[in-house]
Amino acid sequence: MQYYADLIEAIKGLKGRGYTLDFNIDKDRIVCDDEGVDHEPHEFDVDEYHRFEGMSSTDDNSVIYAITTDDGKKGTLITAYGVYSDGTSDSLIEKLTIKKH
Repeated sequence: MQYYADLIEAIKGLKGRGYTLDFNIDKDRIVCDDEGVDHEPHEFDVDEYHRFEGMSSTDDNSVIYAITTDDGKKGTLITAYGVYSDGTSDSLIEKLTIKKH
């Protein structure tokens, strides 16, 4: 897995590796408004993720996920540490939970 020093470097690096779509969370799925696509948790895989801690505040903590959908689309999803917002489905939270190895 590639190492990135910060979030901006990760975005550029992943885009250069083909993860060009920008995914967002919409309750029980990830969506890409620009492409008009959405995918439920069983319809995509998290290929890798990178965590970044802010220098001045824990509010600056973020995670970028490199995602490939079942139909071959690749993109990134950026969240604050953890996906725990109201309305997000349990299955999506489970899919995006960072597991310690």
